[in-house]
Amino acid sequence: MNMTDSEKAAKVIEALKAAEGEPAQIALPILNGLVGLVQGGGEAPLEFEEARSGAFLAICEIGKALHRGQPADQLWAPAIAAAERWQALAR
Repeated sequence: MNMTDSEKAAKVIEALKAAEGEPAQIALPILNGLVGLVQGGGEAPLEFEEARSGAFLAICEIGKALHRGQPADQLWAPAIAAAERWQALAR
C-alpha cells in the first residue's frame, strides 16, 4: 500500500518529535529513515514541492549537525514546522 503524502508527512513529524532531544546515536538512524519519505515522488504543485523539499533540507541540516557533534537544538523546531507545512498542503 502506498502512503499518501499526508501520511508520510505525519510520520515525519512523529519521528522528528521522537528524535528531538535524543543523543546523536539514537536520533541519526531515525533521521536517516525519513529520507525515503521526504524525497519527491513525481509531479506536484510548486508550493507543495517547496514545502516538501524544505522539510527534507531541514532534516538534512539536523543530520549534519548531529553527525559533526554540533548543537542541533535550534534546528528541530524549523524542521517540524516545515513538515507540518508540507502536511497541511498535502491534505
